[in-house]
Amino acid sequence: MITPFRHSLVLVLWLTVASRLFAADTFPPLHPKAAPDEVYLQEIGRQIPSTRPLTAVAVHGTHLFVGDTQGVMERVADEWRSVSQVDGAVHQLVHLDAATWALTASGVYRYDGDWRRISERPATAMASHRGSVYLAEGTKLIQLTGNRIPTDGGATNAFPIHRLVSHQDLLYVQGGERLTTWNGTGWGGLDEYGFPGDEAWDWGALPSKEVRDVVSMGSRLVFATDRGLGVLRGMSMTTLRGEQGLPYEDVRCLVRGFDEDLWVGTSRGALRQTGGHFHYFAGQRWLPSDHVNAISVSGKSVYIATDGGLGIIDYEPYTLAKKAAYYEKEIEEWGHNRLGLIQKLEWDAGLHEFVRESGDNDGGYSGDYLVAESYRYAVTHEPQARAAATNTFHALRWLRTMTGIPGFVARGLWVVGEKGHKATGGSGGYPAEWNPVAGGRFEWKGDTSSDELCSHFYSTARFLETAAQGDELRQGREHLAAIAMHLMTHGWQLIDLDGRPTRWGRWDPDYFKTDEGHFDRGLQCLELLSFIKTAEVLTGDPQFAAAYQRLVDMGYPTHTLRQRKTFPPDSVAHFEDQLAFWSYWNLLQYEQDADRRALYRRSFERTYEMLRIEQQPWYNFVHQVISGDDTEMAASLGHLREWPLDLRVWSYQNSHRTDLRTPDGYQTFLGGIRPFSPREREPMRWDAWTMQADGGTDGKDVVEPSSWLLAYWMGRYYGFIAAPTATDPAVLTVEHSLHRELGARPYEGPPRPAVP
Repeated sequence: MITPFRHSLVLVLWLTVASRLFAADTFPPLHPKAAPDEVYLQEIGRQIPSTRPLTAVAVHGTHLFVGDTQGVMERVADEWRSVSQVDGAVHQLVHLDAATWALTASGVYRYDGDWRRISERPATAMASHRGSVYLAEGTKLIQLTGNRIPTDGGATNAFPIHRLVSHQDLLYVQGGERLTTWNGTGWGGLDEYGFPGDEAWDWGALPSKEVRDVVSMGSRLVFATDRGLGVLRGMSMTTLRGEQGLPYEDVRCLVRGFDEDLWVGTSRGALRQTGGHFHYFAGQRWLPSDHVNAISVSGKSVYIATDGGLGIIDYEPYTLAKKAAYYEKEIEEWGHNRLGLIQKLEWDAGLHEFVRESGDNDGGYSGDYLVAESYRYAVTHEPQARAAATNTFHALRWLRTMTGIPGFVARGLWVVGEKGHKATGGSGGYPAEWNPVAGGRFEWKGDTSSDELCSHFYSTARFLETAAQGDELRQGREHLAAIAMHLMTHGWQLIDLDGRPTRWGRWDPDYFKTDEGHFDRGLQCLELLSFIKTAEVLTGDPQFAAAYQRLVDMGYPTHTLRQRKTFPPDSVAHFEDQLAFWSYWNLLQYEQDADRRALYRRSFERTYEMLRIEQQPWYNFVHQVISGDDTEMAASLGHLREWPLDLRVWSYQNSHRTDLRTPDGYQTFLGGIRPFSPREREPMRWDAWTMQADGGTDGKDVVEPSSWLLAYWMGRYYGFIAAPTATDPAVLTVEHSLHRELGARPYEGPPRPAVP
């Protein structure tokens, strides 16, 4: 007969035994060769809308100019001002030899402090070559004399000139699919037999005859076409298309970047080629319109002219440590932290501001923050880290005590009268179940599911290992013991106020006999075994040891082997992966039986291989601790660096891309084709899916950065990521987060009551 866990004297004895067990069975911090936290360039996006399509852009010192169908505009005092001296639709803005040139339908204009027209004849291209400026008018190539365009003379080409490019000591002249050179005295358009040779290459072919731009990139001459990029090296032409990793093939313009990188403008976004890879910038996060017409690079800022205005991407030196500091400020300055619970924000159309959402899994998601701050404290010993951890720890305990049901934790919390979003939906499409907390100042959300329990067991155990002190050790163990005892007392069910099991709170054999339960059985068995084993080890209570053995006798361990379902695809729930990894961690940490541990390990490796393609750092770090395999370290660091600073969930699209191929060395088991970088989709919790091609909410949600902080500080704690060696405060700290004025208003409601 299982009896409730109540007697305080017995508790003290159990905890005394447990303290020895607990200390011996943890995963100790590892000391592998840590990846250096090197300074990298963090993208920071901003936008300047325009009512007219922008056709050109150039930066001259502190002056920002754009062109459109009516002329040139300058950005002054946060508004566009027309440049009255320039007239006509702008074809190009070109920065050459300390001057900016505008090629328009009404002539050529030059700016070196003042705008003035130097020719009434329209020009098609300009370039600087060997200390001189050259200009093209139709088929004519003209060398400028100082700042003056000669009224006569020039060399006549065999075809209309669209682009001039200085490349490898020659001036290349491009028009359509034809390419020739000018050596100062003659054209290079004939081969040794006297036949036309205007293509200028012996091997290969352009991906398309429609050439729109050309740029010199060291030993390469790169061509923009409607079907990808052509790359000329010497006399050999090769192509870059989707098969070679080009995200979109309809290329409109090209420009050389600030770090030997190439910027590519397309009709569906902008691309940066660097280090042999393409970074894709499109959608609401980066551009006011995806149709790119021109790009200009000045310093470490990139200006992208589109049909809807200007997108600007600034590159700022960062370390992962600085990013962690930034996200810590984001949590406080944007108002994600309320009474110790970490919440996402939602846009309230009536209030015209962001408010906190009281949702389904406030306690579950807050667990990530509790572990992040616990690891942070263990690494840095900063008092503010432990204060943050203990604040959330007590909030999670309050979610249990506020319900009035022994061992039953609430999903979330609502403060009566607050301005926010109170979830109206519950599990499986049922209405939300909100119940009053004694005293009438708060309400708690019922119909609690397994999600919250998985998080409570994982996060509280990590807090006990790394940050808990004094009476917190007793409180944490008692908290988990109470939850486990509730499940034992009620036949492996989570029983709500109505005396019935919650929608997703069943781990009992009768449930497994149903169609739904048979489908869920593997994960549910993994969860329950992890809960009870954790309670056994942390308390030393023989009731939990006996209960765990009964689960073993009923075959629960065997069912864990294939806990991760892969079919049917529309039934795959990616958020369950985090539940599984929370559960695997405790179970593999505390299980001492070699045979059962081998079975759980086999299940864990099977599940991880299904997830490995997603390249999410937290999953990779969990696997690295358990297995010692660090093959995904580069992907993990890349993922952490590529998270945007702006945590609004902007809408995005990737399904149209031409590089949708599964990376070499990976397999897809759970749908999708390839993972997408955080810069190409949205900031995410670790229960999301990096292979989702399209999504977002038009910026109406703001995700809390707890998941990122969890992965980073876990990496630091286990020695996967080194502390930065840089000493410059500019790459280590931040003053504040971006757009913090948009965050939710500070919480002004009643304080959290003390939890015994």
